[in-house]
Amino acid sequence: MVKTTGSDTALPQRSYCQLLSKLEAKTEQMVMQLGDRCPHVAGADGKYDDTNVAWWTSGFWPGLCWIMYDMTGDQRYKEKASGWEQRFATCFGHYPPVLHHDVGFQFLLTAVLNYEITGDEEARRIGMQAADTLASRFNPQGRFIRAWNGDLYGWAIIDCMMNLSLLIWASRVSGDPRYKHIAVQHADTFLQYGIREDGSCCHILSFDPASGEFIEAIGGQGYGPHSAWSRGNAWALYGFINMHRHTGEARYLQAAKRIAHYFTANLPADGVPYWDFRADALDPELRDSSAGAIAASGLLEIAACVPPAEQQLYHAAAERIMTGLTEHYATWDQPEHEAILIGGTGHRPAEQNVNVSLIYGDYYYVEAIAKLNNWQRHIF
Repeated sequence: MVKTTGSDTALPQRSYCQLLSKLEAKTEQMVMQLGDRCPHVAGADGKYDDTNVAWWTSGFWPGLCWIMYDMTGDQRYKEKASGWEQRFATCFGHYPPVLHHDVGFQFLLTAVLNYEITGDEEARRIGMQAADTLASRFNPQGRFIRAWNGDLYGWAIIDCMMNLSLLIWASRVSGDPRYKHIAVQHADTFLQYGIREDGSCCHILSFDPASGEFIEAIGGQGYGPHSAWSRGNAWALYGFINMHRHTGEARYLQAAKRIAHYFTANLPADGVPYWDFRADALDPELRDSSAGAIAASGLLEIAACVPPAEQQLYHAAAERIMTGLTEHYATWDQPEHEAILIGGTGHRPAEQNVNVSLIYGDYYYVEAIAKLNNWQRHIF
C-alpha cells in the first residue's frame, strides 16, 4: 500500500491543535467533494462511492460533520450534517426490514448528535424511534440483541456493543429504564461468551433462538472462530468502556482494560493493527486503519475512566496508534483523495473492500482528534 512519509514519534500535546487545523482543511475539502453522496468505500482512485441510506455505514459522514461543527462552529458542517435522520427515518416500518442492529451507528451520529447539539425535538423523536427498533430485536431467553435480518434469529455480533449507547441514551431522555436493562443484558452475554481470558474477542455468537442456549462462536469477518479480528476487538474495547461510563459497573471497565491490553500488545511497530491478530494465513500482514482509529478513540475513553496513575498507559497507547495513522496512512498531500485515511480492510475472508478507505475509519479518526482537543460530548 502507498503510505505518506513521516516520523514514528508520538504526537506532542502542542500538536493537537495543529492537527485539528490540518484536519479542518481536509474536511472542508470533503464537504465540497462529496456533495449529497452517502459514502462508504473509496478505492485506489480515492473517490468515495454513494451507498444506500439503509446501509449500516450511512451515519458516519454526517456524524463526522456534526463533530466538526461542534468543534469549530462552522455552519457549513451543520448544513451538511442536518437532515440525515429524516432520510434514514424513511427506512422505518419496512417488511422485510431494511434496518437492523446497527441503527445505533446510524442514528446516534445523526438524530442523537443533532438533538444533543441543537435541541431539535424532531431529532429526539427519531432517535427514540431508532431505540425502539433496536430494543425490539432483543431475545429475552438468550439475553442478546439479534444481528442482521433474514433467518439468523440466534446470531449476535460484537459490533452491537457500540449500538448499546442508543439504548442508554433513550433511557436517559425518556426516563424509561427498560432500554438500559436490555443494553446491560446484551453486554453481560457478550462478556460471558465473547471475550476470552487473554482479552481477545470473537466476532459472532450463535444461540438457539428458542431456548437461548449458547451454541458456538463463528469467525465472521475474522480469519476464524478462534482468531482475533482487530476491528471486532476495537468495537469490544470501545463498547465495554462505554458501558462502564454509562453504568459505573466495574466488570465493564475490567473487560475494556483486558481487551485494550491484548490489542495494544499485538500492534506492529507503526501502531496500526493487522486486520486480524491471529491470521496465520490469508494476508497476515494486511492492516486495518479503521480498527486503529476505533481503538484509539476507545483507549482515550479508558484513560478518562481510570485512576490518574493509570491514565498515561491508555493515553499513550492511543497516541501511538494516532501517530501511526497520521504519519503513514493519512492523505494530507493528496487533495484529490476524498477520504482521510487509506489502508482500511472491510471483509478480508469475503475479499470485500481490502486496502481501501472506509468512512468509519475517517469518522473515528476525527472523533479521536476531537477528544485530544478536549471535545467532551459523549454520544457513544
